[in-house]
Amino acid sequence: MMHQELEIEFKNILKEDEYHQLLTAFSIGDDKKIIQENFYFDTAGFSLKNLGAALRIREKNGTYTLTLKQPVHRGLLETHQILTMVEAKQMLEGGPIIDGDVSAILKTLSINPKDLTFFGSLKTKRAEVEYKNGLLVLDKSYYLNWSDFEVEYEVTDEVIGKEIFKELLNQYNIPLRKTDNKIRRFYYRKKQILLGEERS
Repeated sequence: MMHQELEIEFKNILKEDEYHQLLTAFSIGDDKKIIQENFYFDTAGFSLKNLGAALRIREKNGTYTLTLKQPVHRGLLETHQILTMVEAKQMLEGGPIIDGDVSAILKTLSINPKDLTFFGSLKTKRAEVEYKNGLLVLDKSYYLNWSDFEVEYEVTDEVIGKEIFKELLNQYNIPLRKTDNKIRRFYYRKKQILLGEERS
């Protein structure tokens, strides 16, 4: 079954002390955090990345969801397709992308689903709280022997959401930083490792 939604979110990389400052400010303990893992796919030539798109399987609470993210005028269009554990395992072990709405959209992008391969995974410890008509998300992510911290603010109104997010950062003296999405950070880290230029 296909489900589509428009994702409008603002994000900012955090230093570890800033991350803990926000956890404390919003009274978020470990009991409010959930673990989710993203498994990323692309072609050998990074066809999806070159389009600004991304394909992942997310495992969360024993549920597997195949998601294609595509850039649109405002935000990202996400197409979700629920997978069984067996289907997800087949894809992660080198099998083809499961037939369905996602593979049909890939073909419209001139990407052959058979050319996609599993690139690696990123695990996130996530905390979510409702904040001023949006969803405030605090993430600690682990990937390729690296970890980083991030705050995201998911909204339905881009203009109002941007102002609220800026006010939040100002309130806690957190500078606005250029922040790539998780898959771009993952690919950057992978490239650094391949080039022998690991960040310390």
